[in-house]
Amino acid sequence: MWEKLVRISKIKALRNNVLFVVAMLIIFRVAAHIPVPGVNIENLRRFLEGNQVLGLLNLFSGGTMENFSIVLMGVGPYITASIILQLLTMVVPSLEELSKEGESGQKKINLYTRLATVPLAFLQAFGMIKLLSQSQYAIIGSLTPFRFVSIILTVTAGTVFLMWIGELISERKIGNGISLLIFAGIISALPTAVQNAIVNYNPSDLTTYLLFVALAVITIVGVVIISEGQRNIPISYAKQIRGSRAFGGAKSFLPLRVNMAGVIPIIFAVSVVLFPPMIAQFFVRGGGAMAGAAQGVINLFNNQLFYGLLYFTLVFGFTYFYTAVIFHPQKMAENLQRQGAFIPGIRPGKQTEEYIGKTMNRLLFPGALFLGAIAILPIVVQAFTKSQTLVIGGTSLLIVVSVAIETAKQIEAQLTMYEYDKI
Repeated sequence: MWEKLVRISKIKALRNNVLFVVAMLIIFRVAAHIPVPGVNIENLRRFLEGNQVLGLLNLFSGGTMENFSIVLMGVGPYITASIILQLLTMVVPSLEELSKEGESGQKKINLYTRLATVPLAFLQAFGMIKLLSQSQYAIIGSLTPFRFVSIILTVTAGTVFLMWIGELISERKIGNGISLLIFAGIISALPTAVQNAIVNYNPSDLTTYLLFVALAVITIVGVVIISEGQRNIPISYAKQIRGSRAFGGAKSFLPLRVNMAGVIPIIFAVSVVLFPPMIAQFFVRGGGAMAGAAQGVINLFNNQLFYGLLYFTLVFGFTYFYTAVIFHPQKMAENLQRQGAFIPGIRPGKQTEEYIGKTMNRLLFPGALFLGAIAILPIVVQAFTKSQTLVIGGTSLLIVVSVAIETAKQIEAQLTMYEYDKI
C-alpha cells in the first residue's frame, strides 16, 4: 500500500487528481453538516433510529438526512434517475439505439439522467418534508408556504450540487463519483460508531464485541470473494488459412461475474420497501378507517420478521431481474459467432446462447443469496445479540468494499498507463 502511495506521489497529474477527489469529498462532508434552519436535529435522529426503512434511505443519501442538511436527499434522486434511464433504454427503441452510438449517445443519456434528477429531487424533497413535518417527534416547526417552498428548492439545489461534484470526480478517473460520495458518507459515520461502542462498553460484553469483530471480518472477506468471483468460460477461435499462412486458433475465456448486478438490487429493494410505509404516514392522522389501515401498514413494516423476509425476497428477486436487464446471452452468442469464436463442445448460435444463459443462472443463485443475506444482516445480528449499540451494516460493508476495490483498480490502471508512457 505504501509503495503504491509513493508511486502516486511521484506522478504529478495522478497526484493532482487524487488530491482533487479528496478536496471534493471534503466539500461534500462540509455541506452535509450545514443544516436547514429551524429543524430539531436531535428529534430527527431519534426518528431515524426508530425507523429501519428511513435509516436505509439515510445510508444511501450518504448520511446527509440525519443532519437535515442542505443536501438532505444526497445523491438518491440521481441514482433513481439513472436506474429509470437504464430500464427505459432496454424498453424504448430510440433510447436503445442511442445507447449503441458510443460516446456521443452516452453523453445524451447522461444529459437525460441529469434532467430527470431535478423533478425527482423536487418530488422526493416534497414527500420527505411533509412526512417529517407530520412526525410525532416535532422535527420541523410551523411551515409557512414560503418556508416550505424555500426548503424544497434548497434541498433540490443541494442534490444538483452533489450530482455536479460526482461527475467532476468521475472525470478524474479515480473512481465513480456518485459511489465515492456514498462511500464518504458511510466512512464518516465510523468514528461516531466507534465512540459509541467505547462509551457503552461493559466488560461483560467482551464476547459480544469479539463476535461483532469476527462477523465484520467474515463479511468483508465474503464481499471481496463475491465481488471478485467469476466463472471463466473457455473460448476458442477458428483457424483461418490465407495462402500459406494460418490465422486464429487462439484460446481465451468469457468471464461471467457472480455478482453482476452490484448493489443495484439492494437499491431497488430499498425503494420498494420504503414506498408503502412512507405513503401510509400521510394518512395516519386523518382519522377513520383510512387512518387505521395506514397504521396497520406501518406496524406491519415495523415487524422485524416481516420486514426481513420481504427485504430478502425483494433483493433476491431484483438480482435476477436486473441481471436479465443488463445481461443478454443472445447478443453474446451472436458476437462470438461474428468473431469466429466458439465454446468447445457447444455449437455456435442457439446452443451457445442457452449454455451461457444456464451458466449465468447457476452463478446468480449464490450471488442473489449473498446479497439478500448481506441486506438483512443487521436484523439477524440484532435478533441474536439484542444489542442496539453495535450493528454490522452488511449493505454499508458491501458498498465500502466494492467502491474501494473499484477505485483501487482505476488507480492501478492509471499507474500502469503512466509507466507505459515513460517507456
